[in-house]
Amino acid sequence: MRRLPARQGNPVRPAESGVTVPDPRMDWVGTSHAKANATARIACLVPSITELLFALDLGPQVVARTGFCVHPRDAVRRVPKIGGTKDPDLSRLRTLSPTHLIVNVDENRREVVDAARAFVPSVIVTHPQCPEDNVRLYRLLGAVFDRDIAAARLGDALTVALDGLRSVAATLPREPVIYLIWKKPWMSVAAPTYIGATLAAAGWDVVSVADSAARYPTLADDDGAWGRARRILVSSEPFAFRAREVASIAAAKGRPAHLVDGEMTSWYGPRAIAGLHYLANLRQEIAQSSIAGA
Repeated sequence: MRRLPARQGNPVRPAESGVTVPDPRMDWVGTSHAKANATARIACLVPSITELLFALDLGPQVVARTGFCVHPRDAVRRVPKIGGTKDPDLSRLRTLSPTHLIVNVDENRREVVDAARAFVPSVIVTHPQCPEDNVRLYRLLGAVFDRDIAAARLGDALTVALDGLRSVAATLPREPVIYLIWKKPWMSVAAPTYIGATLAAAGWDVVSVADSAARYPTLADDDGAWGRARRILVSSEPFAFRAREVASIAAAKGRPAHLVDGEMTSWYGPRAIAGLHYLANLRQEIAQSSIAGA
């Protein structure tokens, strides 16, 4: 996935994270969706949720995806692509006759979603804001598309993985970090984002950027955040940072810097489960290497 996060044009005002929703078919904007039948035709503009649909054995019903929906790699190739997450081809989407469209507050633009509502009967809006929100996401799609048992299994696996990560974090001191996602200009993530909450579960607290309330703030070279960070985590996406660049960042900023698999920190769905295990291992490895180098 190679794209900048959305900084404007969100489709909706989402519900707060961690909220318990009595109606399992209620999405993040309070719309309760009818239970679909086996003839449902699903389009998805969210890469991680496209992967989730396949994990719920709904692959045969997926009729449209973005070019960034690349997992599961072999199975997803048969699904028609309709452009990017920000600029899908709505004319092409219309010809595919979806009954359901799955979108996300951070991934997709409001005007695109509003236009799609004119011809898609059911638009399901998602906005997980912390790792545990994946359980609600699994439950929502499981309830709408009759995959409750598979959704419950994923939820159990997510809970186990999250408990494991928090157990690892509890044995180590918390560390302030910068999580870089872009360069020219430098861009990071704010604490109240899904990535920020996921890192916090690992014991890494994202430092704030001066004079910015943005979810994905720009960092000047002289921003005080660089000095407040104990270490710099450099994501492999949306900008494809490489090891050589990470070493250069560490030298320039005088802080340890580490390349991080961006899918493991930012994707929802089944990849979030793998991501929590990944972060537990990474946190331990960095802690051990720090001790060895002391």
